[in-house]
Amino acid sequence: MGEEHEGGMAEDRAEDLRTVHEVAALAGVSIRTLQYYDRIGLLRPSARTAAGYRLYAEADLARLQSILLFRELEFPLEDIRRMVDSPDFDRNRALDQQIALLKLKREHIDGLIDMAQTLRTEGRDMADFAAFDTGKLDEYRAQAKASWGATPVWAEYEKRSSGRTAKEERNMGEELMALFAPFAKMAEVGTDPASPEAQAAARRVQAFITEHFYPCTDEIFAQLGRTYGAGGEFTHNINAVAGDGAAEFAAKVIAALQGSAPKR
Repeated sequence: MGEEHEGGMAEDRAEDLRTVHEVAALAGVSIRTLQYYDRIGLLRPSARTAAGYRLYAEADLARLQSILLFRELEFPLEDIRRMVDSPDFDRNRALDQQIALLKLKREHIDGLIDMAQTLRTEGRDMADFAAFDTGKLDEYRAQAKASWGATPVWAEYEKRSSGRTAKEERNMGEELMALFAPFAKMAEVGTDPASPEAQAAARRVQAFITEHFYPCTDEIFAQLGRTYGAGGEFTHNINAVAGDGAAEFAAKVIAALQGSAPKR
């Protein structure tokens, strides 16, 4: 899609959603950047207007902040996508890492400023290049990246996703989201989360993740279930696609599933 225009859009968007123009102005990034982030699966808008224009929710803005902070710290886009999409990703822990990295970056820049001022005021060359050393920053950056990926599960995810195109990744994500649609209907009619119908739907989600992303053990699935119902980005994104209440009900079903089935 080319440049998006806001004309005629106000009447078909929800009050709490922002247009691509509004997000671009708010975040200080270009519309083309947001469009590119959507294409590569880094930041997909939660909704679109009837005409197909992108609309961003608060959860999308929170994800964009995480992305931009990692970009300030010079992480490649593909690494950022894999980190923020990690099942173990925790925004508060990521912020702690980002704060530490930003402080290290500030120390590095302060050192360069001090060196430049010394060169300027003393008016002579210095055979000292210590200020250019980024070793400490590079080491912490590598540790931060590894903390989201240094597990067998992550290694398997990287192996499987590396051979897929951005379009294939997007289609697979859409297939996964479609599996949550039954949960919205069950929540609406008051289905028991422990019912065979509900638990079979949960097992389909688990099987899909195992087949296409990484081995989704019951322990991992339980963690995912808590994330689905936590009210954050996962909750919002699932509900935006599958329907109101889908994520929260899925969380209840997965919790009931863990209590009724043997561990595998």
